[in-house]
Amino acid sequence: MTASALIFWAIFVLPLIAFMIWLMRQDKRSGKLGLIVLLLLVAGVIVYMYLHKQFDTSAVITE
Repeated sequence: MTASALIFWAIFVLPLIAFMIWLMRQDKRSGKLGLIVLLLLVAGVIVYMYLHKQFDTSAVITE
């Protein structure tokens, strides 16, 4: 892993995982709130990647 990848993990991913664990433990309805937040995060990332053309559709098509 490069230094930039480690910085990304330390600044964004680890706090997000800690927040999700804390949120699921606070929810008394069997973690439904945590799942809703997780689904919203994943949907947001997918929309962001499509808007910024991070998915290369030509790489999927093989001849």
